[in-house]
Amino acid sequence: MSGPGQWLAAQGLTLPGNAELAEAGIALGLALLALAAGWYAGRTLGNWLARFWSEHIGADPEGLAPRMSAISRHGGAAILLAIIAVSWPWKPIAALGLGFAEGAAVAMLVVAILRGLHLPRWAAWTMAAIAFTAILSRAVGGLARINAILDSVGIDVGSMRFSLLSVLTVVVTFVLLFAAVRLVNRVVGLSIGRSRGFDPTQKLLAQKLAAIAVVILAFFVGIDVLGIDLTAFAVFSGAFGLAIGFGLQKTIGNLIAGIILLMDRSIKPGDVIVVGESFGWVNKIGVRAVSVITRDGKEHLIPNENLMTQEVENWSYTDRNVRVRIPVRVAYDCDLKLAQELMMRAAVESPRVLTNPKPNVWLTAFGEYGVEHDILAWISDPESGVGNVKSDVLNRLWLLFKEEGIEIPYPQTVVTMKATESR
Repeated sequence: MSGPGQWLAAQGLTLPGNAELAEAGIALGLALLALAAGWYAGRTLGNWLARFWSEHIGADPEGLAPRMSAISRHGGAAILLAIIAVSWPWKPIAALGLGFAEGAAVAMLVVAILRGLHLPRWAAWTMAAIAFTAILSRAVGGLARINAILDSVGIDVGSMRFSLLSVLTVVVTFVLLFAAVRLVNRVVGLSIGRSRGFDPTQKLLAQKLAAIAVVILAFFVGIDVLGIDLTAFAVFSGAFGLAIGFGLQKTIGNLIAGIILLMDRSIKPGDVIVVGESFGWVNKIGVRAVSVITRDGKEHLIPNENLMTQEVENWSYTDRNVRVRIPVRVAYDCDLKLAQELMMRAAVESPRVLTNPKPNVWLTAFGEYGVEHDILAWISDPESGVGNVKSDVLNRLWLLFKEEGIEIPYPQTVVTMKATESR
């Protein structure tokens, strides 16, 4: 043995023999077949999964549906490569090639899934790099050594040890659970939203409760996976509970108030409400606040607790019909019966005014400057505004009064001068 072979032998290494090279060639061929099978799965199964996901879960343009082909392609290849890797005691060079191919497939699968769940790009690629390194290290038998190196860098705090390995494990577990919570919440939320057995308020309540249950379940799963002993928190659990009680009192109160609002259905999405100076329709009932959109397009976020403790006008609590009062004044010397008929006609001809209940005209007072009337008109869509209904009726009434010569009086003062006798 001479040349490179002699140098490698001096370093304790040997060139692969013909048997190892043949085995590596077989492994390479099987890896190419696995990649081809993954590509075929992406073209067939991926397209079907994309259609199924769009129809039954949701067609988010940046979500999982458009990535189903990539997920099927990389997932199928990763599964086949994993089966090939464990089906035979491969020599180091063949194991290295299979580990590299499997790690790359898993890394691309991780990126496709995490990006489809709207995780940041850096988080997706970081998790992919960790997965690739772990699989490649396991394939060549170096995973235990890497774990030992990472575990050796750390500090001991009492009976607990904090090392790079534990930090990395916590980060990976947190990201995976976060992605799982997002996926489960999306599937469960859309399933509840498409259910026909609930009304919109019950659906929203069920979605909120399901989201809370999923987060709690993920917390306990994470505790179990990380092997954290809950008794370790006994020392500071009292202080933590006290901090929660004082620091998050408003947050917890708003959360409970939001659940109560959804349960008693006193305020529902789509209701038209008035809270203080805010008037508009309820767009969304969130965990912390209720979103109310005004006619100006402004979105007011009102804390849930305020809706429980303050007086709230709900124009559509039991009935969506709302009566609009439109004051009108006419001159004393006009034809009063004709003026009232024209008021009724202007209200009836307005497109948003309901015919049932029908509008009405009331004479309310003999005022200082004219005869006072109220046009009482009903509408069923208060979220579209009230002022525009008044404007439409008054515009129509103005034209009708002009045609019939009905005068609208304006304030005037008559001053009578009396002559006095001079002495």
